[in-house]
Amino acid sequence: MAPSFPRLRASAAIEVNFDGLVGPTHHYAGLGVGNLASQRHRHEASNPRAAALEGLAKMRLMHDLGIPQGVLPPQERPLLPALRLLGFEGDDATVLAKALRDAPDLLASCASTSCMWAANAATVSPAADSADGRVRVTPANLVSQFHRSLEAPATTSLLRTLFHDTDRFVVHDPLPSAANLADEGAANQMRLAPSHGHRGIEIFVYGRDGDERTGGDRFPGRQTLAASQAVARRHGLDPARTLFLRQSAEALDAGVFHNDVIAVANENVLLVHGQAYEAGPDAIRLIRTCFAAACGEEPVVIEVPATEVPLDVAVDTYLFNSQLVTLPSGGMALVCPIECHEHPRTRRWLDHLIAADNPVVTVYPVAVRQSMKNGGGPACLRLRFVLEPEALAAMHQGVLVSPPLLDALETSVRRHYRERLTLEDLADPSLLVESRQAVAEITHLLGLP
Repeated sequence: MAPSFPRLRASAAIEVNFDGLVGPTHHYAGLGVGNLASQRHRHEASNPRAAALEGLAKMRLMHDLGIPQGVLPPQERPLLPALRLLGFEGDDATVLAKALRDAPDLLASCASTSCMWAANAATVSPAADSADGRVRVTPANLVSQFHRSLEAPATTSLLRTLFHDTDRFVVHDPLPSAANLADEGAANQMRLAPSHGHRGIEIFVYGRDGDERTGGDRFPGRQTLAASQAVARRHGLDPARTLFLRQSAEALDAGVFHNDVIAVANENVLLVHGQAYEAGPDAIRLIRTCFAAACGEEPVVIEVPATEVPLDVAVDTYLFNSQLVTLPSGGMALVCPIECHEHPRTRRWLDHLIAADNPVVTVYPVAVRQSMKNGGGPACLRLRFVLEPEALAAMHQGVLVSPPLLDALETSVRRHYRERLTLEDLADPSLLVESRQAVAEITHLLGLP
């Protein structure tokens, strides 16, 4: 028997953006395979304080625009239990010193603050799309990158704390940690719907089928088709409203390691580069056809040709790693990296976007330069939840931002975060103490255990 799909009140549901707060050990180790920005800034000195303050400033902008905003705390780093599992013995200071001496890349991995990129935290399907009318969440296993795979247990625990009402939420376990089930979370999933609360279609984007490790000629694909299909089954998605698209090899080789570096969707609008998918124009036609059949109307597809914004420019500026959000006053805003306004080709295209007949009425450039140097723009920093009012009221309220909370978080960051950090600093025992103090204080401010 086919599952029944409850239809929710379209006017009631809202979208909440949950941003990951940058951690005190934010550094540039160049750990991201296929991430050109990460490689380009490898071993440069970072500024954790500036990184966290930039992220909080973006959250404040979203709040001021009237868009519900949440914040996810950083995880404790360096992760000493992981280093001990890797054979480094002794007290904390000795473990850190040995790791820096014998395996600095492992130390960098175990000190990574990559959980700041909340788009990779999980895949989320709203209640309107799932078979049982509950919000479905699958934390990403992130097994394609060692430093990111360390995040999954703490992320799962956090999400279960935030969304503890099992009548309204299901937070699954991550998929098994197998190479053919590599799951990168919402960075490779898009949703199109007439409005946030309507049933829509979900689009999963993958870089490789499963066992094969290739994707492009230069860089491997991360997300697998098998993982995407497993998440869709778990979430009880209607197969007629679910698409699976393969990234193009040319996009992967240009540094498009996640789909959110080449496309962004919001309600009925899709902003996408012409070279995003292996199927090319057929992929866009498939999206249009599926949406029209499922939702009874045409989507608004804004396709950017390579003649206007070449792939290398799209990756350098992270034009598509923008947040496309619905404004309470009507229309949509594109919250883009400030680099898009500084590059003549993307700025010219943004001017054209605003002048054209489409729902995007304004652009807000934001400075998240510390994140951008590691390959993460505004959209990388947030995870989206479409929630009914009852579901919103049922979640943990302490992570929903207000001006006083943002002020308190900024004060904490200024108190505990360093202005300069190098790879060698990761072995400093005092940094470990500072990091633990910062995470404890931030966790307390958010009312978390």
